[in-house]
Amino acid sequence: MSALEDIRVLDLSRLLPGGFCSLLLADFGAEVLKVEDTGMGDYIRWSPPYYEGAEDSAKSAPFLSLNRGKRSIRLDLKQELGKQVLLRLVCDYDVLLESFRPGVMERLGVGYEALREQNPRLVYCAISGYGQDGPYTGRSGHDMNYLGLNGLLGLTGEPDGPPVQPAGQIADLGGGAVMAAFGIMAALRERERSGEGQLVDVSMFDGSLAWLALVAAQYLADGEPPRRGGLPLAGGLVCYRPYACKDGWVTLGALEPKFWQAWCRGVGREDLVEKQFEAPGSDAHAEVERIFLERTRDEWSTFASEHDCCLEPVLDLDEALDSELVRAREMVVELDQPGAPAPVRLLGVPVKLSRTPGAPAGPGPALGEHTEEVLRSLGYSEEEVASLLEAGAVGGPAQGSRGSFLA
Repeated sequence: MSALEDIRVLDLSRLLPGGFCSLLLADFGAEVLKVEDTGMGDYIRWSPPYYEGAEDSAKSAPFLSLNRGKRSIRLDLKQELGKQVLLRLVCDYDVLLESFRPGVMERLGVGYEALREQNPRLVYCAISGYGQDGPYTGRSGHDMNYLGLNGLLGLTGEPDGPPVQPAGQIADLGGGAVMAAFGIMAALRERERSGEGQLVDVSMFDGSLAWLALVAAQYLADGEPPRRGGLPLAGGLVCYRPYACKDGWVTLGALEPKFWQAWCRGVGREDLVEKQFEAPGSDAHAEVERIFLERTRDEWSTFASEHDCCLEPVLDLDEALDSELVRAREMVVELDQPGAPAPVRLLGVPVKLSRTPGAPAGPGPALGEHTEEVLRSLGYSEEEVASLLEAGAVGGPAQGSRGSFLA
């Protein structure tokens, strides 16, 4: 039995934060039904690159990376008949996940209060940029905007350089998706005691601000505003920085004295032991830079295997995904996708459970692939299903659908 086998999730979200949140749940056995519109559906379906020969609406690599093991139904929530389908659906589900701007679901007549009347046990999770209340609640935004406003972006980079955008989406994933998954699980756990669901309000701004826990704690204690390049764990210490080597880069994370001492003794520089916490730009920093330039990345990797000093190479993504570590941790998996000429490769499950491990539950759904199946499971007759399809309140499998990520 999977860890979340008895949990059913309606996912009305689009793009990254909600999709990754419900992916985490699906990989551990939750039944996830994507509720998409009767137009182009989840925008990320149309984000390149595409798998050659796969179904039109389930061939996007970014889409499949977030939506394996889910099902898809198409509803027009602007039509009363489409709204009634959702109201009937929600009675049979534990969780509803959405990522619209605050107020959109209420204007459609299917906000939290309306859905709670149908199912008091429902856990309703809303992921938004700035939360369900506050001065920015109706404002648009993306990952970089949230990081800019909460201070994280302004603290990332070298002192005299520009703010550096991270390669991963910290606010979308760390501040939104993961916080939402945690909030959902906390609310489900509380429901076991009270029998009632609740609203889970997840702000990507709030969630990624929480990533500055140590930095904010220091400022709130001493009142000294930190500045880019001066943070101890963001390039402000000689012992904890990336360094250029002869043919690339390596990371030195020798924060504890024993690791710094191991590095200094390994390179024959006992005189640097007392310089561990000096700042970049110092004579000690220049000397450490010079030492790193004397060896190749592979030579430093060999050094690290002989001297326990928290030193690792900076890999390009292709190198990382082909590494022994990734293979051992099963962080790249293969999945059969209908229409694709070969199994597609996706990232694996990042959390390992000993008794009920997660695993990719199956291929990603075509747009509207399960509409009629879901309607029948709700008790709609064949005549009613046909009527809903004819009225456009629902949509079946899309034939020859096209879209654009930027539409």
